[in-house]
Amino acid sequence: MRLIASDTSQEAGFSIERACRILQLSTGVFYYKTVKNDLPVIDMLNELAEEHPTRGFDWYYGNLRNRGLPWNRKRVLRIYRSMDLKLRRKRKRRIMKRPKQPLIEAKTLNETWSMDFVSDALSSGKSVRTLIVMDDASREAPAAHADYSICAGNVIQVLQQLELERGLPLLIRTDNGPEFISKKLAKWFEEKQIEQKFIQPGKPLQNGYKERLNRTYREDVLDAHFFDSLEQLRILSDKWLDNYNSKHPHRSMKGLTPNQKHILLKENAVKKEELTVTINNQVYLATPLKMGSLQCFYIIACI
Repeated sequence: MRLIASDTSQEAGFSIERACRILQLSTGVFYYKTVKNDLPVIDMLNELAEEHPTRGFDWYYGNLRNRGLPWNRKRVLRIYRSMDLKLRRKRKRRIMKRPKQPLIEAKTLNETWSMDFVSDALSSGKSVRTLIVMDDASREAPAAHADYSICAGNVIQVLQQLELERGLPLLIRTDNGPEFISKKLAKWFEEKQIEQKFIQPGKPLQNGYKERLNRTYREDVLDAHFFDSLEQLRILSDKWLDNYNSKHPHRSMKGLTPNQKHILLKENAVKKEELTVTINNQVYLATPLKMGSLQCFYIIACI
């Protein structure tokens, strides 16, 4: 009504008093200015809501009264409702503090792997995710598994398949996603004697090799195509996987593809395992072999 009275006074050229008489509005009401300051109440309710997001109004009001604050129930309830505190605030997921992890380049195959998810949506709007695994030494991507949702159990299934194909690494680097910090996955890593290394929250560059691979996958697959079905995404992901590993040159590896780097690292590993043995005063170049519980040597050449 005060706004109408003010507009009427300006448009018709009336005084404020005459406009108030026409609208039957008291001039005292028109000129009244509240002296209430609700900021202390708002600050205190915000503090309580942050510390105890699952409690309700009665608990908050009781807490304020126990602190000796003089605000009455009606005032606190009015402010409580205006702040929409009746809608429960989501708790922040608690993440353990992670030490800074420098990105050290792996020198041998299956020394360090990295895992991460890339998310997108089908043409229908349904969300999909792709779990991509990478060997940091060769930059190979041995797996790119797409599904509607991927839990810790699905991550374990992907790793079990890779174990059959190429073995498991000594260390796997991940972020702090719920699938990676699950007790189920931690127990499986412990059984397989795999060290799990977490990057710090909000520090994706601590997993820089994997972030670069994610970008390549997004540019080549997710941003380049519209997907009508999950099966279509899986087919294109498999094609991308073959093409990336066999044809994608890496400047950091002097133009080698991941497959070529894999072969080179494998040959270097074999050379490092070679040693010399002496039989009847004759020196031979040999490589160790394991046959059950017996340690044997395969003679390569006489020196």
